[in-house]
Amino acid sequence: MQNLKNKRIITVATTGAWPKKENNPNVPIEPAEIAQEIYNCWKAGAAVAHIHCRDNEGNAAMVFEKFEETVSLLRAKRDCDIIINLTTSGGVNLKEEDRIRPFYELVPDMASYDCGTMNWQNTTIFENNPKFLEKLGTLMQEKGVKPEIEVFDPGMIYNAAYLVKNGFLKPPLHFQFCMGVPGGIRASVKNLVFMKETMEEVAPGSTWSAFGVGSGAMEILYAAVAMGGHVRVGMEDNVYYRRGVLAESNVQFVAQAKRIIEEFGCEAAAPAEARAILGLPPRT
Repeated sequence: MQNLKNKRIITVATTGAWPKKENNPNVPIEPAEIAQEIYNCWKAGAAVAHIHCRDNEGNAAMVFEKFEETVSLLRAKRDCDIIINLTTSGGVNLKEEDRIRPFYELVPDMASYDCGTMNWQNTTIFENNPKFLEKLGTLMQEKGVKPEIEVFDPGMIYNAAYLVKNGFLKPPLHFQFCMGVPGGIRASVKNLVFMKETMEEVAPGSTWSAFGVGSGAMEILYAAVAMGGHVRVGMEDNVYYRRGVLAESNVQFVAQAKRIIEEFGCEAAAPAEARAILGLPPRT
C-alpha cells in the first residue's frame, strides 16, 4: 500500500438517473452505448465504472435485463479490466427487490450503498430505511460485493459506523462523498474537510472518493486530489464540461481528471492498483 499512496482512483459515472438526451444528446442511455462509453473511459484512465441503466423510455429504473446486457457487454471485452460498480438506487420510489437484484445476481466487484434517507432535490424522499440497509449489507457480504458507501451528509457517515458495529458492514470501508445535491451537504472545500475528518474519527482506516455536482464539481475535484482522496466524474453528475458547454462524452471528464492528478504530481490508478487500494480480489 505504501507504493500506492501516489495513486488516485478515477471513477466514471456515465449515465446516472436523471440526465436525458434532451439535456445532453451525448448521454449514453442504452446498454450498448453505456458499455462502449465505459470501455472508452477505461482506455482514458478510469479504473471504476459506476453503472446506472434506464428503462425503454430512458427513465430512471432498475430493469434487471438492462443491467444484465450492459454487464455482459463489458465482460465480453476481455482486455478491459475496469472495476464494475452497480447502483442499488437507480432513482427514487423503486421497489427494494428491484434495487437488490442486479448486484445479487450479476455479482459485480462493487455496488453503491446509500447510507441514509434524505429529502432528494428538495422534491421527494430518497428512502434507505434502517432495515433495508441491514438487508443490503448482509446480502453484499453474502455475495462478496464491496459496498461503495455513498454519503450525502455527515450523519450518513455515523450511520455507516453503527452498521459496522452491528455487523451489517465490514471494514475497511470505502466512502463516496456526494456533495452539492440539493437536500445534502453543499460542495465546498470546507465541507469536504469536515466529511473527511468525520470519517477518520468514526471509521478509521477507510478509503474515500468525492465528487461535486454542477458548479461545485471542479472545487471538489481539485480538493480531493490534493487531500489524498479519489475522484468521481461523469455525466451522472454534470452534463456540462464547462459553463455553457455541453460535454461531448464522459471521456472528456476522465481525461480532465487524469490531467489534474498528473499536474499535482500523482498518477491515475490502473484497475489492478485500484483493486489493491480498495481491498478487492484480483481480477479472474
